[in-house]
Amino acid sequence: MDHLLCGLAANPALPTALLDRLIATADADTLAELADRPDLSRAQAVALAARDEDSVSRLVLSGLLTAADVDPARQPSAAITLLDERAGDPSWARLLATDPAVDRRERLAACPDLPPEVTALLGADPVIRVVAELALWTTADSAARLAEHPHADVRRSVAANTATPPAVLAMLLTGDGLPPARWCSVCDHDPVPFEHDPHCPRLNCGLPPGAACDGSHQSTVHAIQQAALANPATPPAACAGFTDHPSALLRRELACRTDLLASTYTRLAEDPIPWTRSTLAANPAIDETLMRRLADDEGHDVRRSLVHHPRLPLDLLTLLVDSVRIGPVLLPRVATASAQEVNELVRSPSSTARMLLAQRRDLPAEVRDTLAADPDAKVVASVAAHPGLSEAQLRAMLDRHGDRVAAMLAANPDAPSALLTDLAHRNPPALKALRAISRHPNATASALLVCLTDRRARQAAAGHPALPPSVLAGLLGDEDWQVVEAAAANPVLPRAVIEQAVVRPVA
Repeated sequence: MDHLLCGLAANPALPTALLDRLIATADADTLAELADRPDLSRAQAVALAARDEDSVSRLVLSGLLTAADVDPARQPSAAITLLDERAGDPSWARLLATDPAVDRRERLAACPDLPPEVTALLGADPVIRVVAELALWTTADSAARLAEHPHADVRRSVAANTATPPAVLAMLLTGDGLPPARWCSVCDHDPVPFEHDPHCPRLNCGLPPGAACDGSHQSTVHAIQQAALANPATPPAACAGFTDHPSALLRRELACRTDLLASTYTRLAEDPIPWTRSTLAANPAIDETLMRRLADDEGHDVRRSLVHHPRLPLDLLTLLVDSVRIGPVLLPRVATASAQEVNELVRSPSSTARMLLAQRRDLPAEVRDTLAADPDAKVVASVAAHPGLSEAQLRAMLDRHGDRVAAMLAANPDAPSALLTDLAHRNPPALKALRAISRHPNATASALLVCLTDRRARQAAAGHPALPPSVLAGLLGDEDWQVVEAAAANPVLPRAVIEQAVVRPVA
């Protein structure tokens, strides 16, 4: 891969003549970068498609190529992309349904609005994964027919299809009303009984961990049940019977559902596996009584999940945040706190609660300013990136808390150039601050030169338009290919340097 040319291919300042030259001469990797340019003309897109079929689908998705520009016989991948976008000729589907490439038939099977005769062809495909892909995306009528397919893997896809009729999903979940499956991915390849070795020595073995078949296709039946329980179209009444199922995976799937009876959630709260209870704790359908019960649950991650509940009572939130490890994230309950609740949180004796409130970026100015003056560094770091803070406030935060807040100050969208320069020149440097400065639109050349000394900030700094052109030119030979690409894509790279790089002989 020529990283210099790949970077130039993404450079918005690339002259038209050099762009045309790259389209005519570049390698496949560079052509792939060119396909993502937003300024390609239709003529350039057609020329690019003629050289690189792999880029055609991307050009179709960007709207640069239409059905009139695509020949399904020569560009089947692009034709499938257009069909998937409902922008292709339906007659193409009939041609592609018998394409010798299994991967293309599989992609076609996922396309919407397939003609009935194409659906029938794909539903009878000799390769099961093509039929399974069709079953995952097809219409309700087709899914109902495929639910009786003799291969269990096809039924698993039907169970995951949200268009599958609820009555059919209930049958897949319980097995009642359907003829038994005759094959699965396990007994397709191995004599039964067979249980997949978790340390399987076979090369290219595609069986998942836990795959097993004794003639009942038990691991695939389990996968069918898991897919049906995860499908919101499955009737809640059919799901409720799995509350005491021996499989923790199925009980956990049940704990995700939001359409069950309160009594079912109460039983799940007694589940012996903490994973099930922690999943239940974040479920928006549980009531306050169950939340308060789960707040006393010391199982792994139960309380941590509960603090993410969107309807958690505020008193429980402030109680829990000091008893679980939680970083500076915007919790759903904090994001929807009323004005009165915001005033309660800003005065909370819990610094963690104040830190979580400081993650909101829509706070009234007086609340934001109160948090900016908070004595606790983690609260200040949480509010430091809030827009609207003045330079004086930002510098006061830095004076009080130093490197503990430097990175978040550097990420503030209103941070002035002078402050960013001062942050970059701190001794010793705050490395996380350098990484934020390297991406900041107000960063100065002086600050960016310091950023280039940090391995993790170099790439972003190399792409910053405030970097001096002379420095940029030197980065084109950097030992880090990511730095080379970023520098080559920088729009302030001198035209003479761009021309020299494009016409240079490639080693």
